[in-house]
Order: sequence, then C-alpha cells, then structure tokens
Amino acid sequence: MADLASRLFDFTGKTVLVTGGSRGLGYQMVKAFAEQGADTIIVSRKLDACEEVAEEVRSLGRKALALSAHCGKWEEIDPMIEKAYEAFGKIDILINNAGMSPRVPSHEVEESLFDSVLNLNFKGPFRIGAKIGKRMADGDGGSIINISSTGALMPLPQVVPYSGAKAALNAMTVSFAREYGPKVRVNTISAGPFLTDISKAWPEEMRQSADNALGRPGNPEEIVTAALCLASDASSFTTGTILRVDGGS
Repeated sequence: MADLASRLFDFTGKTVLVTGGSRGLGYQMVKAFAEQGADTIIVSRKLDACEEVAEEVRSLGRKALALSAHCGKWEEIDPMIEKAYEAFGKIDILINNAGMSPRVPSHEVEESLFDSVLNLNFKGPFRIGAKIGKRMADGDGGSIINISSTGALMPLPQVVPYSGAKAALNAMTVSFAREYGPKVRVNTISAGPFLTDISKAWPEEMRQSADNALGRPGNPEEIVTAALCLASDASSFTTGTILRVDGGS
C-alpha cells in the first residue's frame, strides 16, 4: 500500500503553476508539490516574494520559476503564460489560487472594487484556465484545480461580489471539465476559513473558533492533501467536481 501511495503522489517530472503562490494556501501547495518531486512556477504581483519561494523550492533540488503578474488582468496573464512555457515547455498542473475577498457593506461597494474582485477571482482564472487548458488538451493532458470558497455555496453578507465570483468559478470548473476533457481534468477545492495572512485582521474569537463541524478554522497546510490528491492519478476518474475542505461548514 505504501508503494502504491508513493507512486500515486510522485510528481517527479511534472510542472505545476500556482497563482498566488508566494503566501497562504498557495505557498503551502507550492511547497507540497515540490516536496513530492514537481518543478514549480510561482506567480503573484510581488516578484521578490515569488523569488523567495522559488529559492526554497530550488533548495529541495527542484526547478523553480518566479513570475510577476496581476492575475486579474489579461494583458499581464498572456505574457506570463508564454514565459512559463518558454521556461519549462509544458504545464502539467495548474492551480488557480489567487484571489481577494474584501468585506464591505454592499451599498458601499464602488464599481472599481466590484470589478477588481470579479477580475481576480473569476475573469483571470477563466483566461488562465482556458489558455493553459487548451494547451493541455492539445498536448499530453493535465489537471486544473480552482480554489473556490464556501462563500459560493453558503453566501454571506458584505462579500457579495466575492461570493458571486467564486460561484462563477465553480460553474466554470464543470464547463471546462467537459470542454477540455477527456485529457484534462478540472476540479474545484471549496475552501473554508483558513489561518492565512488575511486572518491576522480577524478578531481573536474568529481565529480560535468557527461555525463548522470541527469548530475551528483550518491551518494552511491542511489544504495540501486535497490538492495533491486531485492533481494525482489517484483522482483519475474525478473531474468537474467540488471538493469541500472547510471543516464541515
């Protein structure tokens, strides 16, 4: 059984691209895939932060590329994708993780904020997923994992643009699974509250407890198993699905 697990979760020779990969859940996934043998492409707006993570990956003996791009702007997304393929020749696993979730009373949301939230959480992942998904489908296939939120399944007040964008991301997952299958599998991780950088602004009570079955927020590393599983051959018959990693919300 151990040998089977080792084979299923061996990503040696694979290349994974993670948006928002310099911190939070993205960083945890970058580190996990590198530890399992994958070469990694780390993307975020802050190149220095991406390069720090890339150096950590290289210290494990893997190849790593740091790229700066605003993942809500197509004029920055397209060159980023080209640079990634120029460097590695392929992308086997794409993780659309970059996002933002400002809490603002709906009547105070300005159009610029509304557009920014939708751009980063849906418009950008659509472009990245479509462009890379097509290349995967025309090549040797691959796996796309979209990081969504329980906010799309159980919407909360004051985060309506975010919840709507993540609901659109969930719908996109099903559509892409059919459009780019059978060679490309597309799945969603619906994440609950996690103690990432954003949680530093939470009241202490929210950091200690949550309204879910486990009664607490998740630690960032607790996202890792779901991502590895969905990207691996262990999930070879799983596509177009939403996997909830939310403590039983």
